[in-house]
Amino acid sequence: MGDYLLGLDAGNTVIKAVIFDRAGREVAHAGEEGHSRMPCPGHVERDLGELWANAKRVIRTCLDRSGIAAADIAAIGCAGHGNGLYALDRNGEPFLGIQSLDTRATGLVEEWAADAVGDRTYPIARQRPWPSQTPTLLAWLKRHRPEVFQRIGTVFYSKDFVVNRLTGERVSEMSDMSGAGLLDLAVRRYDRRLMEAYGLGDCMDLLPRLIESADIAGRVTEEVAAETGLAAGTPVVAGLFDVVASALGSGVSRTGSASIIAGTWSINQVIIDGPDLGGPVFMSSTFDRRRYMAMENSATSAANLEWLVREFFYGEHAEGASPFDACCALAAEIQPAADDPLYHPYLYGAQQDGHARAGFYGIAGWHTKGHMIRALLEGVAFGHRQHVETLRGAGATFDQAVLSGGGSRSRLWPQIFADVLGVPVSVAISRETGALGAAIAAGTGVGLFADFTEGADAMVRIDRHYRPNAALAGHYDRRYALYNDIAEAMAPLWRRLSAAAPTATGAAA
Repeated sequence: MGDYLLGLDAGNTVIKAVIFDRAGREVAHAGEEGHSRMPCPGHVERDLGELWANAKRVIRTCLDRSGIAAADIAAIGCAGHGNGLYALDRNGEPFLGIQSLDTRATGLVEEWAADAVGDRTYPIARQRPWPSQTPTLLAWLKRHRPEVFQRIGTVFYSKDFVVNRLTGERVSEMSDMSGAGLLDLAVRRYDRRLMEAYGLGDCMDLLPRLIESADIAGRVTEEVAAETGLAAGTPVVAGLFDVVASALGSGVSRTGSASIIAGTWSINQVIIDGPDLGGPVFMSSTFDRRRYMAMENSATSAANLEWLVREFFYGEHAEGASPFDACCALAAEIQPAADDPLYHPYLYGAQQDGHARAGFYGIAGWHTKGHMIRALLEGVAFGHRQHVETLRGAGATFDQAVLSGGGSRSRLWPQIFADVLGVPVSVAISRETGALGAAIAAGTGVGLFADFTEGADAMVRIDRHYRPNAALAGHYDRRYALYNDIAEAMAPLWRRLSAAAPTATGAAA
């Protein structure tokens, strides 16, 4: 058996390929940024042809850079962003890609809330409907775009689409399907009662074959081998919901361990032995063959810094330097003060309010770029704190956390997280925790590791530790309270602003 594992990570924006050795050392890496389409407010889509072309390109580039023979890759694992809606047509061809930033179905979610649909789904799936949830989007298409809906042959996720292209198999796995509210979580299978609650009782045939994350989904086809440089017949495991993969790839593998991911989404999660934490949370998914992950999530994290850099700060850094590092350096120069600006990270809505909008508050003439950037970094951390408090209120107990995602690459932001959350925060050596988690799943699937914990112990190393600054605890408590008060006051105004935007049902799907 080969000595290397290939991990793929298909995010909302970038697809990456990373080859690791069995000790978790990165041998080679390649990434390719894709493009989102926003045909009208609330719609966020992607071209599946571009996604697959990018996937093939990063695989070949990664192999070329590694200098290893393709036959030395023991197995391939793929992680990908959860929810949204990735569809093949009835002939098995790429058809539709809706990303997990999409909010077109906000009105449908409000309608369902009034009809208590969530009271029917939560006891089964441990999840209530929300705008970019897969069954919610499918129901929206069924109602508003029947001509699109009728063409759909298979519904699955970004990483499932990549696995399908690699192997030809129409398959998904437990973590993504449970993370989308499509499984009876206790027995880990599709449930017609759920589909009927979503108004999709006649759509069971759209759901693919369901297996465990580390099960082998198929093998690389001859055609794909010729296009990518992979060895035909290389095993491909079903893979993981990217938030589960990133937790695993950052070393979070034992019951009670906490993972925080500052990526496109704010992910806050803890491993539990059963499907229930105790109290209600945003969602639960499977973790491995017997355990689960309780989660509090929203699209309110590091995508905010990406937006700020893209729109206002590109070019304002030394040649060859990262604009993100330059922004964080400006923020690091700011000494925290009581009258610093505040920021709400709601570029793509809030978890419980699809109408919410981002905004800076309390800006004065003496505030600088550094103040604005620091306000954004703190605002994202406050959003994570809201979710962590919900997890604790539901019964989670943890006194430290591992931070991953793009936000963990900064030297400043993890310290802000530790200060705002009031717990020590660690960061793993590997920056590509999603791909590493997928590689661990691949190694488990072909027997290199007995289970995910053994794989994480073998392949993950911690790089940095951050302890909360006790002197700032009161400062952040006061700012967090003000952050929440402003959000409460703004909620009716956000709704008025959202109502003035062009209707999402008036544009093409």
